[in-house]
Amino acid sequence: MRVSEAVASRRSVRGFLPDPVDGAVIRRVLERAARSPSGGNLQPWRVDVVAGEPLAALKAIMRDRLKSGSETPEYAIYPPNLPEPQRTHRFQVGEDLYGALGIPRDDKAGRAAWFAHNFQFFGAPLALFTSIDRTLGPPQWSDLGMFLQTVMLLLQEEGLDSCAQECWAVYPETIRTFLGLPPERMLFCGMAIGVADPADPANTLRARRAAVDDFASFRGI
Repeated sequence: MRVSEAVASRRSVRGFLPDPVDGAVIRRVLERAARSPSGGNLQPWRVDVVAGEPLAALKAIMRDRLKSGSETPEYAIYPPNLPEPQRTHRFQVGEDLYGALGIPRDDKAGRAAWFAHNFQFFGAPLALFTSIDRTLGPPQWSDLGMFLQTVMLLLQEEGLDSCAQECWAVYPETIRTFLGLPPERMLFCGMAIGVADPADPANTLRARRAAVDDFASFRGI
Protein backbone atom coordinates (compact mmCIF):
# COMPACT_ATOMS: atom_id res chain seq x y z
CA MET A 1 0.00 0.00 0.00
CA ARG A 2 1.26 3.45 -0.92
CA VAL A 3 1.41 6.06 1.85
CA SER A 4 -1.16 8.18 0.00
CA GLU A 5 -3.51 5.18 -0.13
CA ALA A 6 -3.16 4.59 3.61
CA VAL A 7 -3.88 8.26 4.32
CA ALA A 8 -6.93 8.26 2.05
CA SER A 9 -8.37 5.03 3.44
CA ARG A 10 -7.78 5.74 7.13
CA ARG A 11 -10.89 6.88 8.99
CA SER A 12 -12.34 6.73 12.47
CA VAL A 13 -14.21 3.43 12.50
CA ARG A 14 -17.05 3.22 15.02
CA GLY A 15 -18.29 -0.30 14.47
CA PHE A 16 -16.06 -3.40 14.41
CA LEU A 17 -16.38 -7.08 13.62
CA PRO A 18 -15.52 -9.40 16.55
CA ASP A 19 -12.68 -11.11 14.64
CA PRO A 20 -9.57 -11.24 16.89
CA VAL A 21 -6.44 -9.29 15.96
CA ASP A 22 -3.14 -11.16 15.72
CA GLY A 23 -0.83 -9.95 18.49
CA ALA A 24 2.18 -10.40 16.23
CA VAL A 25 0.69 -7.85 13.82
CA ILE A 26 0.28 -5.25 16.58
CA ARG A 27 3.81 -5.84 17.80
CA ARG A 28 5.09 -5.37 14.23
CA VAL A 29 3.09 -2.15 13.82
CA LEU A 30 4.44 -0.71 17.08
CA GLU A 31 8.03 -1.63 16.22
CA ARG A 32 7.73 0.17 12.89
CA ALA A 33 5.87 3.14 14.36
CA ALA A 34 8.76 3.71 16.75
CA ARG A 35 10.56 5.25 13.75
CA SER A 36 8.17 8.22 13.98
CA PRO A 37 9.76 11.68 14.28
CA SER A 38 10.89 12.55 17.78
CA GLY A 39 12.61 15.79 18.76
CA GLY A 40 15.88 14.98 20.48
CA ASN A 41 14.96 11.31 20.06
CA LEU A 42 13.05 11.49 23.36
CA GLN A 43 10.51 8.89 22.15
CA PRO A 44 7.93 10.06 24.72
CA TRP A 45 5.19 7.56 23.83
CA ARG A 46 4.22 4.77 26.20
CA VAL A 47 1.77 2.12 25.04
CA ASP A 48 -0.49 -0.43 26.75
CA VAL A 49 -2.24 -3.02 24.56
CA VAL A 50 -5.33 -4.83 25.85
CA ALA A 51 -7.21 -7.74 24.26
CA GLY A 52 -8.94 -11.03 25.12
CA GLU A 53 -10.09 -11.55 28.71
CA PRO A 54 -8.46 -8.34 30.05
CA LEU A 55 -10.35 -6.30 27.44
CA ALA A 56 -13.62 -8.05 28.31
CA ALA A 57 -12.97 -7.20 31.96
CA LEU A 58 -12.34 -3.54 31.15
CA LYS A 59 -15.53 -3.33 29.10
CA ALA A 60 -17.46 -4.76 32.06
CA ILE A 61 -15.85 -2.24 34.41
CA MET A 62 -16.86 0.60 32.12
CA ARG A 63 -20.46 -0.56 31.84
CA ASP A 64 -20.72 -0.09 35.60
CA ARG A 65 -18.50 2.98 35.76
CA LEU A 66 -20.64 4.99 33.35
CA LYS A 67 -23.56 4.77 35.76
CA SER A 68 -21.74 6.89 38.35
CA GLY A 69 -20.58 9.75 36.13
CA SER A 70 -17.20 10.90 34.90
CA GLU A 71 -13.99 11.59 36.81
CA THR A 72 -11.75 14.65 36.81
CA PRO A 73 -10.42 14.67 33.23
CA GLU A 74 -6.70 14.48 32.56
CA TYR A 75 -7.00 17.53 30.28
CA ALA A 76 -9.60 19.59 28.42
CA ILE A 77 -10.29 17.70 25.21
CA TYR A 78 -11.61 20.92 23.62
CA PRO A 79 -11.20 24.54 24.74
CA PRO A 80 -14.34 25.92 26.45
CA ASN A 81 -14.93 28.43 23.65
CA LEU A 82 -13.85 26.97 20.34
CA PRO A 83 -13.02 29.62 17.72
CA GLU A 84 -14.10 29.42 14.12
CA PRO A 85 -13.73 27.48 11.91
CA GLN A 86 -13.01 24.75 14.49
CA ARG A 87 -16.42 25.18 16.14
CA THR A 88 -18.20 24.63 12.84
CA HIS A 89 -16.01 21.64 11.96
CA ARG A 90 -16.84 19.96 15.27
CA PHE A 91 -20.56 20.70 15.00
CA GLN A 92 -20.74 19.44 11.43
CA VAL A 93 -19.05 16.11 12.05
CA GLY A 94 -21.37 15.48 14.98
CA GLU A 95 -24.44 16.23 12.88
CA ASP A 96 -23.15 14.04 10.05
CA LEU A 97 -22.47 11.12 12.39
CA TYR A 98 -25.80 11.21 14.21
CA GLY A 99 -27.54 11.79 10.88
CA ALA A 100 -26.00 8.56 9.57
CA LEU A 101 -27.21 6.81 12.72
CA GLY A 102 -30.71 8.24 12.42
CA ILE A 103 -30.60 9.89 15.85
CA PRO A 104 -32.11 13.41 15.72
CA ARG A 105 -30.57 16.33 17.57
CA ASP A 106 -33.40 16.54 20.10
CA ASP A 107 -32.98 12.88 21.11
CA LYS A 108 -30.48 13.60 23.88
CA ALA A 109 -30.96 10.20 25.51
CA GLY A 110 -30.42 8.40 22.21
CA ARG A 111 -27.24 10.31 21.52
CA ALA A 112 -25.91 9.71 25.03
CA ALA A 113 -26.69 5.99 24.77
CA TRP A 114 -24.86 5.73 21.47
CA PHE A 115 -21.89 7.72 22.78
CA ALA A 116 -21.51 5.11 25.52
CA HIS A 117 -20.33 2.72 22.78
CA ASN A 118 -17.04 4.63 22.91
CA PHE A 119 -16.32 2.91 26.21
CA GLN A 120 -16.90 -0.51 24.67
CA PHE A 121 -14.40 0.36 21.93
CA PHE A 122 -17.27 0.10 19.44
CA GLY A 123 -17.02 -3.68 19.69
CA ALA A 124 -13.34 -3.77 18.68
CA PRO A 125 -11.40 -6.89 19.76
CA LEU A 126 -8.25 -4.97 20.69
CA ALA A 127 -7.52 -1.69 22.45
CA LEU A 128 -4.44 0.44 22.77
CA PHE A 129 -3.78 3.17 25.32
CA THR A 130 -1.06 5.81 25.11
CA SER A 131 0.37 7.84 27.96
CA ILE A 132 3.18 10.32 28.43
CA ASP A 133 5.35 11.57 31.28
CA ARG A 134 3.70 14.57 32.97
CA THR A 135 6.92 16.60 32.96
CA LEU A 136 7.07 16.64 29.15
CA GLY A 137 5.71 19.54 27.13
CA PRO A 138 3.95 20.46 23.86
CA PRO A 139 6.82 19.35 21.59
CA GLN A 140 6.68 15.86 23.09
CA TRP A 141 2.89 15.80 22.78
CA SER A 142 3.43 16.58 19.11
CA ASP A 143 5.78 13.60 18.90
CA LEU A 144 3.10 11.42 20.49
CA GLY A 145 0.56 12.60 17.91
CA MET A 146 2.93 11.73 15.07
CA PHE A 147 3.49 8.31 16.61
CA LEU A 148 -0.26 7.68 16.76
CA GLN A 149 -0.74 8.75 13.15
CA THR A 150 2.03 6.39 12.10
CA VAL A 151 0.39 3.56 14.04
CA MET A 152 -2.95 4.16 12.32
CA LEU A 153 -1.40 4.28 8.84
CA LEU A 154 0.55 1.08 9.47
CA LEU A 155 -2.67 -0.57 10.67
CA GLN A 156 -4.20 0.33 7.31
CA GLU A 157 -1.30 -1.38 5.58
CA GLU A 158 -2.05 -4.49 7.67
CA GLY A 159 -5.73 -4.44 6.70
CA LEU A 160 -6.88 -3.18 10.12
CA ASP A 161 -9.03 -0.22 11.06
CA SER A 162 -8.88 2.05 14.09
CA CYS A 163 -10.47 4.87 16.01
CA ALA A 164 -8.37 7.12 18.24
CA GLN A 165 -10.42 8.00 21.34
CA GLU A 166 -9.61 11.00 23.51
CA CYS A 167 -12.81 10.30 25.47
CA TRP A 168 -10.83 7.96 27.74
CA ALA A 169 -9.19 11.02 29.29
CA VAL A 170 -12.52 11.52 31.11
CA TYR A 171 -11.90 8.33 33.14
CA PRO A 172 -8.20 8.62 34.02
CA GLU A 173 -8.42 7.07 37.49
CA THR A 174 -10.28 4.00 36.26
CA ILE A 175 -7.80 3.42 33.44
CA ARG A 176 -4.77 4.21 35.60
CA THR A 177 -5.91 1.64 38.15
CA PHE A 178 -6.74 -0.96 35.50
CA LEU A 179 -3.42 -0.59 33.67
CA GLY A 180 -1.32 0.04 36.77
CA LEU A 181 0.04 3.31 35.39
CA PRO A 182 2.51 5.10 37.67
CA PRO A 183 1.41 8.57 38.84
CA GLU A 184 3.99 10.32 36.67
CA ARG A 185 2.40 8.97 33.49
CA MET A 186 -0.52 10.95 32.04
CA LEU A 187 -3.13 9.09 30.04
CA PHE A 188 -3.63 10.64 26.60
CA CYS A 189 -6.05 8.47 24.66
CA GLY A 190 -7.30 5.03 23.82
CA MET A 191 -7.61 3.45 20.40
CA ALA A 192 -10.05 0.82 19.14
CA ILE A 193 -8.45 -1.59 16.64
CA GLY A 194 -9.96 -4.30 14.47
CA VAL A 195 -11.79 -4.82 11.18
CA ALA A 196 -14.60 -2.43 10.27
CA ASP A 197 -18.13 -3.82 10.21
CA PRO A 198 -19.41 -2.85 6.75
CA ALA A 199 -23.02 -3.13 7.93
CA ASP A 200 -22.65 -0.58 10.74
CA PRO A 201 -24.25 2.74 9.68
CA ALA A 202 -21.67 4.69 11.71
CA ASN A 203 -19.05 3.55 9.21
CA THR A 204 -20.77 5.37 6.35
CA LEU A 205 -19.44 8.62 7.81
CA ARG A 206 -16.60 10.25 5.92
CA ALA A 207 -15.63 13.38 7.84
CA ARG A 208 -15.46 16.50 5.74
CA ARG A 209 -12.13 18.28 5.30
CA ALA A 210 -11.46 21.90 4.43
CA ALA A 211 -9.99 22.73 1.02
CA VAL A 212 -6.25 23.30 1.02
CA ASP A 213 -6.66 27.00 0.21
CA ASP A 214 -8.73 27.40 3.38
CA PHE A 215 -5.81 26.52 5.65
CA ALA A 216 -2.63 27.02 3.60
CA SER A 217 -0.85 30.07 2.17
CA PHE A 218 1.71 29.76 -0.61
CA ARG A 219 4.65 32.10 -1.12
CA GLY A 220 7.25 31.81 -3.85
CA ILE A 221 5.56 28.86 -5.57
